[in-house]
Amino acid sequence: MTSSRETPEARIARVKRILAALDATYPNATCALHFSNPLELLVATILSAQCTDERVNQITPLLFKKYRTARDYANADPETLMNEIRSTGFYRNKARHIIAMATQLVQRHGGRVPDTMQELVALPGVARKTANVVLGTAMGKAEGIVVDTHVIRLSGRLALSPHKDPVKIERDLMALVPRERWVRFGHQLSAHGRTICLARKPRCNACPLRPDCPFATQTKVRP
Repeated sequence: MTSSRETPEARIARVKRILAALDATYPNATCALHFSNPLELLVATILSAQCTDERVNQITPLLFKKYRTARDYANADPETLMNEIRSTGFYRNKARHIIAMATQLVQRHGGRVPDTMQELVALPGVARKTANVVLGTAMGKAEGIVVDTHVIRLSGRLALSPHKDPVKIERDLMALVPRERWVRFGHQLSAHGRTICLARKPRCNACPLRPDCPFATQTKVRP
């Protein structure tokens, strides 16, 4: 059990135990979005905003078969693309971002997805979270930690960050977790949030992180 008076040494030891438990529970955790190249992952991640990965994975096979290059997306008819991605929600904005993003890829990057944080976040519709997904998962570059809704929730429950803002949470996590673990750690926390540490009814009694989780030790949990 932890408290607000947790010492830095105690926190380091607790984080090490959390990482070990995540490794034992999710040794093969990876991105839940289906893709075969950086462009596909970039598009899928844009579509995943305010949408489940499962829903995105349902529509991307046909989408990726039709649009194979950045130029294909750049030349897409907006209304057609909107209809093709409608089920992901916010489809007007997403279609506009995808077309604009692809246009910049063609005009400034020869149609290829850039491999730096600075260049990625300069693309329309691409914020730091999306850039981290592409860099870490498709390119093997650990520039940060992906902070999605699951990571935000678990960071608070595990007392790894007191913040709600994703940028501040990422900063706190990066200070606690070794850089070589950043990509894997993000995938593992997301997997844990989808399977055990659920938003409304967390399965604390089945949680391997329970001994080091303030939320579990301080909350009365039903069997």
